[in-house]
Amino acid sequence: MDREKLIGLLESYREGRIEIEEVINSLKSLPFEDLGFALIDSHRAIRKGYPEVVYCKGKSIDQITEILQKMADGHSTILATKADRNIYESVKKTIPGSQFNETSGMILIGRRGEIITESSVLIVTAGTSDIPVAEEAAFTAETMGNNVERLYDAGVAGIHRLFGNVKKVFDAGVIVVVAGMDGALPSIIGGITDRPVIAVPTSTGYGSSFGGLSALLTMLNTCSPGVVTVNIDNGFGAGYFAGMINRQTARP
Repeated sequence: MDREKLIGLLESYREGRIEIEEVINSLKSLPFEDLGFALIDSHRAIRKGYPEVVYCKGKSIDQITEILQKMADGHSTILATKADRNIYESVKKTIPGSQFNETSGMILIGRRGEIITESSVLIVTAGTSDIPVAEEAAFTAETMGNNVERLYDAGVAGIHRLFGNVKKVFDAGVIVVVAGMDGALPSIIGGITDRPVIAVPTSTGYGSSFGGLSALLTMLNTCSPGVVTVNIDNGFGAGYFAGMINRQTARP
């Protein structure tokens, strides 16, 4: 939809020839902005409630900076994933006020979403090596306007660490469990709580872990009901989905 059609649509609404629902549905179908090398889904926030997130890996620094600059013109919150310090330094020069979470490799431009529910997202890791993926989930959920609690290094090799903090599990609205190696922790947590559990396999592990494939298969084969699994090292996807579930608790 071009600018002239959009103006015509708004004039029709102002003159009472169409209803507001028709305007909203038309805005939801607005397509994208063409930068030549990328097609920015500039109206995803209208359709989904949250703008497009920029995946930095594989893009040049110039491409990332241009995309984020363009998006900053129309959104109050922008998130970029799989970034490093060099990318952040370039972005910061053109978009002052940008924030960088180095552990998760995420850049935040603008402000975090408003917290609308007291319910929290709990992020649990099996080991310390899983923290970068866990922080990606945590930072994403926080940016979407969720309270986030953390329980790190509570894997099955020392399961008493989990049971010593079990109140956090029982109090959470939704739980993200991040684990590599044997990937068993989500099944255990899924077996002791009635909360939704999102399992995140990581590429942490020795040679026979096959870059996280063994943990992925374990999680997909869980016997605990209420556990779903995202792809290997996909902390962002887990945090996004957890944030969506948690915010539903605030809806009437």
